[in-house]
Amino acid sequence: MQVVTHSKKETAALGEKLARRLAPGSVVAFTGGLGAGKTAFCEGVAKGLGCIDPVQSPTFSIVNLYRGPQPFAHFDLYRIRGYDDLLAAGFFDYIDEGAVVAAEWSENAAPYLPEPLIRVDIAVTGEDTRVITITGIEEPL
Repeated sequence: MQVVTHSKKETAALGEKLARRLAPGSVVAFTGGLGAGKTAFCEGVAKGLGCIDPVQSPTFSIVNLYRGPQPFAHFDLYRIRGYDDLLAAGFFDYIDEGAVVAAEWSENAAPYLPEPLIRVDIAVTGEDTRVITITGIEEPL
C-alpha cells in the first residue's frame, strides 16, 4: 500500500489509522531519512492507541514508553548495532509484555526483528510531501 501525504498532520493521521489495526505485541519497522516523518507517524500511532503521553523522538533515550489502554514502545535503533544491543534496550521485553513496538531506523537491526512485521518506509518527495509505503497489512487503511 502506498499513500502520499502533504503535511505532518496527514502523516500523523495515517499513523492513527494504522494503529486501529495493531494487536498487542505488533512490531512496526520504520525506514526513512532524517526528518522524513517517522516520529510524526508515531504521534498518530500513539493517538490511535489511546496513549496519554506526548510523543517525542527517542533519539537520545533509545526508547520512549507511552502509557494508555494499549502501551506503545517507541524505539530509535540508530545506535543499535546488534542483537545484544536490542536485548539490553528491552526491545523483546516490550513485545512479550504486549506493547505495540515501533522501531525507527529499523534497518540497523533488521536481521533480529521478529516476524511478522509491518514495514513503513517514508520517502521525502517535497518540502512537506511524503510517499509512505506500508507492507505487512492485509487490507488498505
